[in-house]
Amino acid sequence: MTFAASAPPDRGGPDLRAWLVWGTGVAAYVLSITNRTSLSAVGVDAAERFQADAATLSLFAVVQLAVYGGMQLPIGVLLDRYGSRPIMTVGMVLMAVGQLTMALSPSVGVAIVARMLLGAGDAAIFPAVLRLVATWFPAQRGPVMVQLTGIIGQAGQLVAIIPLSALLHATTWSIAFGSIAGLGVLFAILVFLVIRNHPPEVDRDVTVDTDTGAIRVVTSSVDTGVGIRAAWAHPGTRLAFWSHFTTPFAGTAFILLWGIPFLTAGEGRTQSEATLITTLYVFAGMVLGPIVGDLSRRIPNLRSRALVLPAVGVQLAAWTAVLLWPGPAPLWLLVALAIALSTGGPASMIAFDHARAHNPSHRLSTATGLTNSGGFLAALLAVFAIGLALDLQGAGTPSTYTLDAFRIAFLTQVPLWLLGGTFIAIERKRTRIHIGMDAPRRPRR
Repeated sequence: MTFAASAPPDRGGPDLRAWLVWGTGVAAYVLSITNRTSLSAVGVDAAERFQADAATLSLFAVVQLAVYGGMQLPIGVLLDRYGSRPIMTVGMVLMAVGQLTMALSPSVGVAIVARMLLGAGDAAIFPAVLRLVATWFPAQRGPVMVQLTGIIGQAGQLVAIIPLSALLHATTWSIAFGSIAGLGVLFAILVFLVIRNHPPEVDRDVTVDTDTGAIRVVTSSVDTGVGIRAAWAHPGTRLAFWSHFTTPFAGTAFILLWGIPFLTAGEGRTQSEATLITTLYVFAGMVLGPIVGDLSRRIPNLRSRALVLPAVGVQLAAWTAVLLWPGPAPLWLLVALAIALSTGGPASMIAFDHARAHNPSHRLSTATGLTNSGGFLAALLAVFAIGLALDLQGAGTPSTYTLDAFRIAFLTQVPLWLLGGTFIAIERKRTRIHIGMDAPRRPRR
């Protein structure tokens, strides 16, 4: 017995209301990404402002990611109960308060609280936009719409890398981060005014039993007690979790905190060269997104083997080449690294295709939350491990960063790739058996 999430029928043309709702949601997601990566290009400035070593600088990102990951399940349950509009509005307000706190923070402790608020608000946005995709667009458009959401959202990284850094260096810390806080307030109002949970012709979400045709009306009490256990019990959800755990964390750690310091203090590149490389990372992900989304739609039964695992292999190979290169890596190899890391974002979106395919609509956001927590758990571990490895080598401040120290620090990512890749293979097999594509293994006598 399987269930399918209800979605509007495909009438052959775009629904302007759907595009307006989705567009507003994606614009909010762009600002969410800007908030998330707002320390990416100003990490050295943050270290100097707060007199922070590498472990403390990592802590800013770690607590933000920890709150983000920890909030995914509560956010999923709340989305299943209340829908996207109120949850996104609260999320934008929390991020605005967080950035205002960051703008005025006099100490590391206050700045950490600010990053926690950012993580809590950020946690609400992407799952809510995915729910809008599921409720406003036909199911067959889902994979491409999810990739398109991710592609456009990544533009927020460009805002953090270029305009925010330029504004900070042209004005002050308080003005730069206070400006983002103001945008958060404006977007909270926009989200509340424009976004609706579902099309007006649909009273509520329903789940259809595809074996019997029975329709089950979803109410707020359906899933809060057993939804998390039920979602995790399906191997397809676990496959989604490990796919999201394994593919994006290296790119997240690179763009969120450690990329610019590695390129400038480690590889000896200028600030403009480092900005160019990180910008290429963003653009490459935007180019690859629709390609991966279309392939995911065309080969649903080969997504893990043909798309997810190769993305992991490409990232591992690129980092290995950079770390083993004698002396500073040439510019072309660093560009190749950025492009390889960019495959992680599009590949990670396939995880949400798994979650959507194997869960009914009343459990969709809960399963999405479980899936999304995987990538940020891995990113949290990677960011912290890199910072800790630098500190343990006595290279914990911008003045003591060295290429050799960075090489050892970035090796801490390898166990995460191996762990995730192993579980992807295991859960892929279990999922295929569960849905009847492969025969169960016979016990040995």
